Amino acid sequence: MIRRLRLKFVVINMALVTALLCVILALVYYSTAANLENDSINMLRNVAINPPRPAPGETIEDVNLPFFTIQLGPDGEVSEAWGGYFDLTDLEALRALVAEALSSPGGVGVVDGRSLRYYRAELPGRECVVFADISSEQATLAGLLRTCAIIGALGFVAFLALSIALSRWAVRPVEKAWSEQKEFVAAASHELKTPLAVIMANAELSEPSRQIENIRSSAQRMKVLTGQLLALARAENEGEKSEKSVCDLSSAVEGVLLEFDPVCFEQNRQLTSSIEPGLNVRGSSAKFAELTEILLDNAVKYSLPGGRITVTLRALGSRRCELTVADEGEPIEPEELQSLFKRFYRSPQYKSSPGFGLGLAIAESIAKRAHGRISCASSGGWNRFTVELPRDTTVQRGK
Repeated sequence: MIRRLRLKFVVINMALVTALLCVILALVYYSTAANLENDSINMLRNVAINPPRPAPGETIEDVNLPFFTIQLGPDGEVSEAWGGYFDLTDLEALRALVAEALSSPGGVGVVDGRSLRYYRAELPGRECVVFADISSEQATLAGLLRTCAIIGALGFVAFLALSIALSRWAVRPVEKAWSEQKEFVAAASHELKTPLAVIMANAELSEPSRQIENIRSSAQRMKVLTGQLLALARAENEGEKSEKSVCDLSSAVEGVLLEFDPVCFEQNRQLTSSIEPGLNVRGSSAKFAELTEILLDNAVKYSLPGGRITVTLRALGSRRCELTVADEGEPIEPEELQSLFKRFYRSPQYKSSPGFGLGLAIAESIAKRAHGRISCASSGGWNRFTVELPRDTTVQRGK
């Protein structure tokens, strides 16, 4: 739970930081682009109103500035073109540029496929179009875009490292409280076992009566509850430790099936199985047997009388394996599927049946400790509990 809480903290923090970085860098880029464009348009407007004049002794071709001006005749034809920065001998190209400028409703734009911005000016007695080279402006924006991308990537990495460090600090009080709660549950469950054993022993030695039977029954239920609480606390306390031992999952499941075969016969259930041999996983054989027992016990309890129960263990490629326990029973509502693995959760239709709603929570803890996952699906009159676990192939490779 602590790991999921830290992950959620980091994800939320990084989502906010990423959005903020994108907004800031986008504002920087677009404000710079807007300023460059405005400066360029103002320059074109000034050139159109006050054309630059050559100095004494110079010709108009000697004015080597990054723009050129085209004077238009009464019918919009090119009457004069001047500017020392461009080759203005190609009249067809000039006419095409003027035609594009005249077709623009605003009189300002950029020529497609060329690094040219134009400004059309209608002045007293004359009309002209001024074109300016914007390749340096485009290069500046491209460089700015690369810089923003680098800053954004470095900022993301820096904030990610900071968020991971902060997540440890932020969840430390929760981690401490959670650890103390688990220790309390484990200690309380362990301490309750002795007085419960005394109560049950005294009840067995007392004269049979209805009251004694009630005491014995309640003490037995409390014994089961404390045992499950202790098992859940132990599974959670051990959940952060990496399991290094390797066990034969196939043998563990087959052992549980042998125990449940007479139980299913007595309860009028049809038990069938298909177990692929030699599937090894990392973890405790006893824990995986307990997980299988929990799923089979649920199947026996909640399947229909005379219904079928199937247990399947198979490999999913070379890296994972899948254990499925399915039974014919009442369908589970979709909204209940997400709550089945919560502690003490019990379906409303089974509130009166024996149990405390801890079995599936214990099963989930065992699966997570083995870096696996457990899920439930209900369709076609079957309820299926599936446990997917990573396989360990070191034994096979060593042979």
